[in-house]
Amino acid sequence: MLRHVSVDSLMPYIGVFILVFAGSAFFPQVLSVDYLTQQLQIAAFLGLLATGATIVILLGHIDLSVPWVLTGAAILSTALVGSGNPVLGALAVPAALAFGALIGMINAAGVAILRIPSMVWTLAMNSMLLGLAVLNTGGFNPRGESSELMITMASGDLLGLPVSFLIWIVISLALTWLLTRTPFGRYLRSIGYNEKATYLSGVSTPSVLFAAFAIAGMCSALGGVMLAGYANQAYQSMGDPFLLPTIAAVVIGGTSILGGRGGLFGTIGGALFITLLTSILSVMQIGDAWRNIIFGVIILVMLLFQTLRKGAPT
Repeated sequence: MLRHVSVDSLMPYIGVFILVFAGSAFFPQVLSVDYLTQQLQIAAFLGLLATGATIVILLGHIDLSVPWVLTGAAILSTALVGSGNPVLGALAVPAALAFGALIGMINAAGVAILRIPSMVWTLAMNSMLLGLAVLNTGGFNPRGESSELMITMASGDLLGLPVSFLIWIVISLALTWLLTRTPFGRYLRSIGYNEKATYLSGVSTPSVLFAAFAIAGMCSALGGVMLAGYANQAYQSMGDPFLLPTIAAVVIGGTSILGGRGGLFGTIGGALFITLLTSILSVMQIGDAWRNIIFGVIILVMLLFQTLRKGAPT
């Protein structure tokens, strides 16, 4: 992973150190082990979503169905556990991942086969998933509960580190290997640079898109499973607050929104930065409206920075 480090991907880590030490000047508990460990745990939820988003953005596309893929997976997994059937309960996590992969492939079908812009198609999918959830629950919070496995994945610890953080890092390392050591990774970046040229070179670009969107869907679903384990329930619109921070984490991590350039090392730093920034803003009692404004400004600044770097002479 470190072999593919760029200046852009290092910036969020610098931001993390600045936030930690600046925050500690006003809130000394920021430097405590308990506080930092808690931030790693919470960052894992956002990090999993941003990991999947990075794969899609490297293609030059974007997935706006993240909120309700997350929520749908959480509703499905808790419903299976709450059914009282041990067999269905054991299938809760695999079923949620399969759900995420299915939605990802439907997204890919719209983009790769029907040639509909990913922003429009995935936003429509998000809206349809919302409608299906409301029909299923009648507009009320869904019934169900989390399994012990889901709770351990979200809130357990191993050797002093949160299990959720370890899961996130393992998945990031596996996907980094896929992106840097396999033809799939080369094809994915090539599509981000120039999809038409990649197709004309003999690459099955639809296959790459299907795989990438399926991976993104499973990452969003796993994030939903872990959030349900953290809260011990699923609830309506639990994924809505994550869309803007997810995109912000990817962009802050140095991945070009136009595709072809970036990686997961920067995304990890971006997720840590966003999580820590959100926590400090909460401690400072900054409202949600101002947080959204701050996230939006950060995204615009990073996009401007990337544009200026791309246009600068080498």
